[in-house]
Amino acid sequence: MVVSGLDDLLVDFYYVLRRVGKRERERQPEEFAGMPEQLIALWVPAWREAGVIAQMVAHNVAALRYRRYHIFAGTYPNDEATLEVMRELEAKYENFHLSLTPHDGPTSKADNLNWIYQAMCEVEERRGERFDIVVVHDSEDLIHPEEFRWLNAYCREYDFVQVPVLALPTPWWEFTHGVYCDEFAETQQKDLPVRNLLKGFTPSCGVGTGYRREAVEKLAEVESNRLFEPDSLTEDYVSGLKMHQLGMKQIFLPVAWVNGQPVATREYFPRSFRAAVRQRSRWVTGIALQTWEKVGWPGGWRDRYWFWRDRKGLVGNPLSLVANGMMLAGVCGYAPRIEGTLLMMMGMGLTLQSLRIGWRMYCTGRIYGVGYAMLAPLRIPWINLVNTLATLSAIYRYARARARREPLVWLKTEHAYPNRQSRNTYGRRLGEVLVDLGLVEDWEVEAALGGRGEGVRLGEELVRRGKMSWGQLYGALAVQTGYEFETVDGEQVDRRLGRALPRAVMQEWELVVLGCDEVGLRVATSELPGEELLGAVRRYTGLNPHVVLVTPENLAELRGRVEEGNAMAAGA
Repeated sequence: MVVSGLDDLLVDFYYVLRRVGKRERERQPEEFAGMPEQLIALWVPAWREAGVIAQMVAHNVAALRYRRYHIFAGTYPNDEATLEVMRELEAKYENFHLSLTPHDGPTSKADNLNWIYQAMCEVEERRGERFDIVVVHDSEDLIHPEEFRWLNAYCREYDFVQVPVLALPTPWWEFTHGVYCDEFAETQQKDLPVRNLLKGFTPSCGVGTGYRREAVEKLAEVESNRLFEPDSLTEDYVSGLKMHQLGMKQIFLPVAWVNGQPVATREYFPRSFRAAVRQRSRWVTGIALQTWEKVGWPGGWRDRYWFWRDRKGLVGNPLSLVANGMMLAGVCGYAPRIEGTLLMMMGMGLTLQSLRIGWRMYCTGRIYGVGYAMLAPLRIPWINLVNTLATLSAIYRYARARARREPLVWLKTEHAYPNRQSRNTYGRRLGEVLVDLGLVEDWEVEAALGGRGEGVRLGEELVRRGKMSWGQLYGALAVQTGYEFETVDGEQVDRRLGRALPRAVMQEWELVVLGCDEVGLRVATSELPGEELLGAVRRYTGLNPHVVLVTPENLAELRGRVEEGNAMAAGA
């Protein structure tokens, strides 16, 4: 444990050297805004993701400040629920493409990605247009609005670009998810940037990874048209290693801040103890055991050093839990008398552990604030328990699979998509969406912004000037916000539910109750709903609101229909 602590101390030293001796200027989105946009292919492998994939697509289409991209989502024939959702998305979005593997799943994420690659090549042949950049994400990811612009810039020079990945914050008492917050805050701000600085191979984080198209083709060429090894449980780690061995240029982008938010992929990781152990068991199996078996310890001393850091957890994780147990025994008065060399070694271990805790608190505090960082020491014994059980489970599963000559399959992690309060509020502005949709020109947006009266919104001004219809405006608002836009027939209004909300509430928030569906209470409004409106619906009905955007004329028609029903009920 002392050796491992000294090893970590080396990384700390180079991090300080990088921060103090060569401070990197944080780039801003304006630097990349004027660059010609390359065509990006966004790959999303999915297995049993029917509950989140539609939300992921809707949110990121609304948020991304980039025009030239297509989404390729892959699933299996026996995942009927996800397949049905993807077919609906393909019908809704012109730039969404379904990739179907020719066999049932689950196999592995690597296998899924290989078939997405084939689907992309077919789309290229059909469209006669070649993609320049490939980006991999999961179906629970919040992609930062500026990510594609950054990849568009960096992939001109680098073959492999990794955008930071950070966990979304959760309440302090959720210790399991807090472990992910702590760990990723440290690895993404300190460990991986130092690794890149010292010319070590940069492993992909599995999401937020951009590949230049030429690099993708080179990977496919050396592996008989397979990008990733189908039996690999951590294809992201292996792909970064292979690209390094092929001499390709790699970069891990340091965490930068735009409008008070880190430019990073955000997501929820497992929030239950069992799910966390399951996921980390897959990581240990793929990174420490499977890769060790497949590639050994290749390269020079620098590469072997990073292999050591990636694999030392096989011993270090169980030892850390043993150390926690010994400390607890000592506190309870059961420790033997310690002196001499052992006392000196324990003093070194305590000093190094104190430094580790300090660094973790520092990195966590930069992302989540001082209050959250103060609890990081309390989460360390919990993470030691999670990692120890995951390591033991990985060793058992790996040994059993090898003894039985069975393949290691995709260990499914259940995902939940972040609610609107957790999502990035920094995304495309309405004017950008209108221009992207071809409804107006840039100069028309600027003219409307400069010529509108006090209190008049951009969309209202453009409709007043005859540049678009209300329907076109609300269609653009649906793209920007991810809410549905419909022209609702008055006959669809369920008169029995017309009084599901107090009349004063419906008048105050300018909404109409349409009925109930599997989501909750379906309400129509011509105003973009805020949390106050959503809270009012929940408060008075106990149901989750399913908001549908309608034009002001359509809303007036629906309100008339409700008033007519109320009058008939009163007369009866």
